[in-house]
Amino acid sequence: MITAPSPTQATTTARRRFPALGALGAALAVVVLSVVSLFIGVSDVSPATLLSDSDDGAAGRILLISRIPRTLAILLTGTALGVAGLIMQLMARNKFVEPSTVGTVESAMLGILVVTVLLPAAPLLAKMGVAAVFAVAGTALFLLVLRRVPLRNTLIVPLVGIMLGGIIGAVTTFFAYRFDLLQSLNSWMVGDFSGVIAGRYEFLWLVAALTVVGYLAADRFTVAGMGSEFTTNLGLNYRAVMTLGLVIVSLISAVVVVTVGALPFLGLLVPNLVSLLIGDNVRRSVPWVALTGAGLVLLCDIVGRLIRFPYEIPVGTVLSVVGAAGFLYLLLRSRRRAA
Repeated sequence: MITAPSPTQATTTARRRFPALGALGAALAVVVLSVVSLFIGVSDVSPATLLSDSDDGAAGRILLISRIPRTLAILLTGTALGVAGLIMQLMARNKFVEPSTVGTVESAMLGILVVTVLLPAAPLLAKMGVAAVFAVAGTALFLLVLRRVPLRNTLIVPLVGIMLGGIIGAVTTFFAYRFDLLQSLNSWMVGDFSGVIAGRYEFLWLVAALTVVGYLAADRFTVAGMGSEFTTNLGLNYRAVMTLGLVIVSLISAVVVVTVGALPFLGLLVPNLVSLLIGDNVRRSVPWVALTGAGLVLLCDIVGRLIRFPYEIPVGTVLSVVGAAGFLYLLLRSRRRAA
């Protein structure tokens, strides 16, 4: 006799199937958005012009020099910042933090400003290195402050980070004003992919490698998120795991800021959305976070290109609006759950 599955069994089966089917759908959506991104712009680049010989191959050159590098840069940036946000949340043991709300991004900007003032002719790699060192210092300072502040409410953690980032940002703005570098500072503060062409985005492949490292160490970050005593009892070196996470988050933030500018709230919003869909299993969440981060940045970039076509709104501006609304929703949701 064959019995029908109970409602509980049916729900469990549906949840098991959802990650696989949902991941396939998310990957397909990212592919579709990537294709759309390739054919949006002032220049006439379409399948018809690519197959036509009337423009002497101009459309093909634009596709190779501008459109494909831009789309790849968006995918790499969205993927890396989403994973960096997830790692940051595990390190701080709080779901309301990410590199742009704990002072990491502001510290990277301060590092870029310092090297620009002291060594104006320094190569891009040197700027990234200095920015990474400052980002590590700023993030470490945030974690140190957290240990000394009584955390009676989860909202205190992002508040501490925002205040710390505000102080570092104010110092950076003051010295940028003194050295007449405010215009350069503004270009780092707002993420924008309009200037990405072949030869100007290749350092972003480094963040792809860091994302892979973050995925491979996902279980270690999960354990470290339980606290130092729990981590030590399981035979892991808590300081080593935290240092690895610190380096990954800081390097990703520095490379992205130097290459395309800051993209706020991405690392906060994406991991929380994924957590709502599939839970808090970090190993299973990382691919979802990568896909969702890439898709969200692609979508915001497309909206920024279309909303005032042929002019372009920086993706950082669009993402700030979307991220702020998402952050507000998460805060209100957490208050409802607490009540």
